[in-house]
Amino acid sequence: MTKPLLDDLMVQQQLPAKQERIRAWQHMVAVIMLNQTGRKPVKTVLPEFLYRWYRPSKFLQANPEEVKNVIKPLGMMNVRIKRLVGMTVDFLQWDGNDATMLYGIGKYGSDSYEIFFKQNYSVNPTDKELKRYLKEEVL
Repeated sequence: MTKPLLDDLMVQQQLPAKQERIRAWQHMVAVIMLNQTGRKPVKTVLPEFLYRWYRPSKFLQANPEEVKNVIKPLGMMNVRIKRLVGMTVDFLQWDGNDATMLYGIGKYGSDSYEIFFKQNYSVNPTDKELKRYLKEEVL
């Protein structure tokens, strides 16, 4: 069993991959998991998910039923798995610029990517946690 992520840091700050490209994919996985879900369940589910499927190519080979079992505590399993697969397929062809070009990634995911990967702190997020992070940790 894997350990949950720390409660005092944002999910995006705790991704395990050292290689930036894989970390970016893990970031997008986290964004999809955080959609319409509180951070606490994600901080438990994400480590288990990334332990099993560390990189995009490995995830695309996963048994969908096994993935559903892992993400079940987050709810909306069928929607999430569709988004995770669509995003991963897009990610393998993605140039790393506009995150909204990835399936299932909207404003929150794009803002989060701009902040955590591009260090673009001029974005104007609508998400309260991203706003708090910029105010307390960056600016």
